[in-house]
Amino acid sequence: MGSGMAKDQRTESSDATWHRFRTAIRGERLPLAIVDLDALEANITRLCEPARAHGKRIRVATKSVRCPELLGRIADASDGVVRGAMAYSAQECPDLLDHGFDDILIAYPTVQPSDLACVIDANRAGAKARIVVDCAAHVDAMASAAREANVRVPVVVDVDVSYRPVGALHLGVRRSPLREASDVLAVVQQIAARPELRFDGIMAYEAHIAGLADVGLVRRALKTLSRPSVLDARASIVRELSAHGHAPALINGGGTGSLDANVREPTLTEIAVGSGFLASHLFDAYRGLALRPAAFFALQVVRVPSEHMVTCHGGGWVASGAAGADRLPLPVYPPGLELLDLEGAGEVQTPLHVPRGTQLAVGDPVFFRHAKAGELAEHVNEYLLVRDEKIIERVHTYRGMGRCFLG
Repeated sequence: MGSGMAKDQRTESSDATWHRFRTAIRGERLPLAIVDLDALEANITRLCEPARAHGKRIRVATKSVRCPELLGRIADASDGVVRGAMAYSAQECPDLLDHGFDDILIAYPTVQPSDLACVIDANRAGAKARIVVDCAAHVDAMASAAREANVRVPVVVDVDVSYRPVGALHLGVRRSPLREASDVLAVVQQIAARPELRFDGIMAYEAHIAGLADVGLVRRALKTLSRPSVLDARASIVRELSAHGHAPALINGGGTGSLDANVREPTLTEIAVGSGFLASHLFDAYRGLALRPAAFFALQVVRVPSEHMVTCHGGGWVASGAAGADRLPLPVYPPGLELLDLEGAGEVQTPLHVPRGTQLAVGDPVFFRHAKAGELAEHVNEYLLVRDEKIIERVHTYRGMGRCFLG
């Protein structure tokens, strides 16, 4: 799988990168997506070193990569720090097993029989495939399926650690209904009463910190003020469970945006990390997080409608989430290109303003960065892995394997 860390991690000028990428893909059909292996390996080093220094493991988030071969490269190059995968869907289990992952956490609950069968099959095959639950309905569905299959399934309880500074004010994502330690304990006791299930740990993802860029004083203040409540919540829940004989073996937090703080938190046993390995452009605004862009897509220039302007074929690869300019792809090579405010990135065409001194002709490639790392894989069947000025390997995304990421 992996080829080890790149020995030379120096950065290069934008013009040099533009020339290198353009040379590497000469003759290839556009659109396409590439992964710069030197940048990927630099990011693996940056993210794994603090985890290693503090004795924490990293669980790689598959939704932010969506390519089994790349997931394997990340694990191989981490020197043992990346141990286990955090999957979005239970349907990923067979492919993750095939690529060497036998420690899987399915991080989103489901009660569909076909999903539960995947969890059961993975555990029957000798893997440890855990699934999150946060209510009695989840527990009942998994227990019933496990009992029928005569397989014991480990489960993890998902906990809400969003910030509620005043009354009903909720700052964070809407995930688990479980917030208080007593509520978590009640679900754990439901699990413990089911011989088909085994309580294995808790997942407490601080999305309002890890997923929020450091843009503006309000956001920075929110992240700073809310951090103590997250630490207190995780610690108090672990204390409560341990006091009742249910000490969690796995305590998961995340992700890339809060890694440096989480590695110092004694309560956590592992941190989920995904987007940082490929460094999509939403992570450019995180303070203290020096990452190198590693994933790009290239479009063909098909029109030159006026001086200092070109039009690319396609390109409307917009990221999910609340609509805004930060969800648009970012043109990066050649340097200096800009989207047009009135058109943005379109499904059939993407016009760009070209700076003086830059020459682009019909047929030339333009390289973009996606706002979200994993979602780029939904648009291409393969990633071209680039080293220096050459494509050294082609690896299938989930889409290229005939998989729908959403199950």
